[in-house]
Amino acid sequence: MVSLMDRMMDLTDTETPTIITKPRPISMTAQFSETLLLRGEKLSLCTEPLAEYLVTGGNRIKFDAEWTACWRGYVGTWAIEGGRLYLVKLKGTSKTGAGLINRTLADLFPDYPDGVFAHWYTGELRCTKGQLLKYVHGGYASRYEQDLFIDVVRGVVVAERLVVNGVAEPDTSGKPAPIELDLEDL
Repeated sequence: MVSLMDRMMDLTDTETPTIITKPRPISMTAQFSETLLLRGEKLSLCTEPLAEYLVTGGNRIKFDAEWTACWRGYVGTWAIEGGRLYLVKLKGTSKTGAGLINRTLADLFPDYPDGVFAHWYTGELRCTKGQLLKYVHGGYASRYEQDLFIDVVRGVVVAERLVVNGVAEPDTSGKPAPIELDLEDL
């Protein structure tokens, strides 16, 4: 397994990772977002729909952070299909006496290793779109050109709204655009 630090060390001097962020009382480090697959787009998901399940779902697995950019210890890939929210992939780590071990969706949901309907989730999903307007080094607080908010009740999408936050000024610095790291590629 390639660690985040190894991947960061492989970046060239001109590459800068872009990290999506959300406010967390315990985290002053920008957090890697999860991914939402929606209508053929791969969006950065700045919400953690699995968190409530992990606290209330009788889960026996505890995820542990391997690095400060992912305090929750896992990254999920979600999809909305037919108006329903599914967790379709999960990569995480747990501490054992032998050290950190990798965890997948099959460890958490053995009967649904290829995807599970997120019936436990009720809340608002936030996905960022467009260019970064303001970087905030803490949680998921950075601001992008657009936010897509998706309201979900017991795993079923009930509403969507797009909020336009502004337009990024063209970059005239001559520097290459920042790259986005995807934990699935590490």
